Amino acid sequence: MSARILLVDDHQVLREGLRSLLEKQAGMEVIGEAGDGRAALQLIRELQPDLVIMDVRMEGLDGIDATRLITRDHPGTKVLALSTYLRKTFVSEMFKSGAAGYLLKESAFAEIIEAIKTILAGEKYVCRKVAALLVDEYGPTPVGAPVKTALTGRETEVIRMLANGRTSKEIARIMNISVKTVDACRRRVMQKLGVASTAALVKYAIREGLTTVDS
Repeated sequence: MSARILLVDDHQVLREGLRSLLEKQAGMEVIGEAGDGRAALQLIRELQPDLVIMDVRMEGLDGIDATRLITRDHPGTKVLALSTYLRKTFVSEMFKSGAAGYLLKESAFAEIIEAIKTILAGEKYVCRKVAALLVDEYGPTPVGAPVKTALTGRETEVIRMLANGRTSKEIARIMNISVKTVDACRRRVMQKLGVASTAALVKYAIREGLTTVDS
């Protein structure tokens, strides 16, 4: 039986090119395309793909939030991130959201095929540049390096979505928590960082690479 693949990217030319290449592969079938995360969720409910190849930065519901909802509501569907951006925040947030792999769009098509097969076999996959980034990020901390204020995964995610313009109600729905929990999390982060406004939180998020908003 062929692996059922859904392509999600806001560039139609990329989707069409990738579809053309994938459809020449034995054992792989592209069953649909979407230009944003919201449309992808609708197609996943209808088509139940085995794998979603997901762009990270898109208007509306981005790849990080879409991946979180996919892995929560459709645990049988794997997500492979395919992005232009080699940024530690994007990589870490995609994996926290449940992605099984992360590739750069500059990757050779043969590596995309390798990643798909690896993920469908139940393993994770990253390209060499992403692997090097992760090693650098999680390797030993040099003596004398500054220690950042420790934020939990939930706190980091709330900041990221606030910086991307989401309301407390939207964040609560996406993260499956209450609005009160979101607001309490925001106040706690503000205390940790010593800031007094949401605008200051947004500046912090941009400076630390926690948002898709261009600095």
